[in-house]
Amino acid sequence: MVLVSHSALIAEGTAELVRQLAGGEVAVQPAGGLPEGGLGTSIELVEQAVRTADRGAGVVILADLGSAVLTVKLLLDDAAGLPAVLIADAPLVEGAVSAAVAASSGADLEAVRAAAEEARAFRKL
Repeated sequence: MVLVSHSALIAEGTAELVRQLAGGEVAVQPAGGLPEGGLGTSIELVEQAVRTADRGAGVVILADLGSAVLTVKLLLDDAAGLPAVLIADAPLVEGAVSAAVAASSGADLEAVRAAAEEARAFRKL
């Protein structure tokens, strides 16, 4: 799983939360901010995270805001040599936790994305 955020701190913190909840069984890579620091998204950081996260079954990507999604789509438009990648239309934190739980139970790539997307309907109150 790859977590794309405009903020490196948000991506890294969410990845740490997910790793702890999933018990280390799921590869979770943050791709936040710009390479030189600051807010933004970087196609290079996302690509590196995808390659690092892949363990042979493919990668689900979750993104925080619209332009992060656009960065991921640009990467996927030129996906030569990348593993199988799916974007989840899901909230970043809740979706990542749900996806990690599904992945840690052995779910396939489509089921992991579906678990992330189901998090859109989670109510907190």
